[in-house]
Amino acid sequence: MSAAGHDPWQLHAQLAGDTRPVAQFALSELRLMDDANHPWLILVPRVRDAVELLDLDDAQQTTLMREIALASRALQTLFKPHKLNVAALGNVVAQLHVHVIARFQTDIAWPRPVWGVAAARPYPPEQLVQLVERLRGALQL
Repeated sequence: MSAAGHDPWQLHAQLAGDTRPVAQFALSELRLMDDANHPWLILVPRVRDAVELLDLDDAQQTTLMREIALASRALQTLFKPHKLNVAALGNVVAQLHVHVIARFQTDIAWPRPVWGVAAARPYPPEQLVQLVERLRGALQL
């Protein structure tokens, strides 16, 4: 969603490296964090130079909230978590992105935030493919 004559939107390199594509929503790319420690989705609005939620116009903010709800419902349906954590931090990667993380009282970080508790554990390739398909099914895509 870039203006004519400007560079198009691009996914930040670290987000591209740490996540795998799941779906294209109207506003956001939905991506799976490649960390089998936690079921963890990331929504990245395709809005050039967006860093804060306030960088989105009212319609985009509304659309993003609906997309967060879709992602949250998919995790809830598939994993039945104790709690869903939803956050837009941006301390490491400034590009606006929203984390939706399924949390369990038995997970390795509970009740602390997931960041910095354990090294990311990439999904085995076959499990990654299966999980993306299950997520797409839960999203009814």
